[in-house]
Amino acid sequence: MTSHTRRTLLLGTAAGAGLALVPGRAPLAQAAQSIAPAPHRLDVPYVPTPQDVVNRMLAVAKVGKNDVVYDLGCGDGRIVVTAARQFGARGVGIDINPERIAEARANAKKAGVSQRVDLRVANLFDTDLSPASVVTLYLLPNINVKLRPQLWKQLRVGSRVVSHAFDMGADWPPEQTVDASGRTICLWTITAAQKSAAAPAALGRA
Repeated sequence: MTSHTRRTLLLGTAAGAGLALVPGRAPLAQAAQSIAPAPHRLDVPYVPTPQDVVNRMLAVAKVGKNDVVYDLGCGDGRIVVTAARQFGARGVGIDINPERIAEARANAKKAGVSQRVDLRVANLFDTDLSPASVVTLYLLPNINVKLRPQLWKQLRVGSRVVSHAFDMGADWPPEQTVDASGRTICLWTITAAQKSAAAPAALGRA
């Protein structure tokens, strides 16, 4: 695998909803600031995610052999490959960039976990997340905010969400925050209250 976790996804109309930075967020935030504005930009900058942080994310989420781990913006696939190889889980990686999915599939094959990992070219906002018991993220703050209602609506009660670097805003504070080699990992568990909160919003859009 490369020394970088490649994160690519459709930004859509998510600009404008920001979160405050906390320690460990600088690499992605600085890379995002270096991107020149474009009317239809489709990618988040590629940033380094050390393997030890990947391992810690999965450990914090208590991933096991019965879990289905969805990585949104999976890049080179290292999170789902690690979930399958080291934790015995099944993994689904979503990325809008076909080149990244091709790279991820090659990495899954090399690791011998192709049968336990499904890697898809797709927009994460158009993806059904309901089969996931764990969702992993390394996205920009505005993307997390836009994604939050989808997580509440689609994930089952008890499903875990773990994010490298960025939280989900004041309306959903993390239940656990962990330092991993100077980087921040945030953990949430979907509750019945969040499912109830998501239902009226879904009815309002009907």
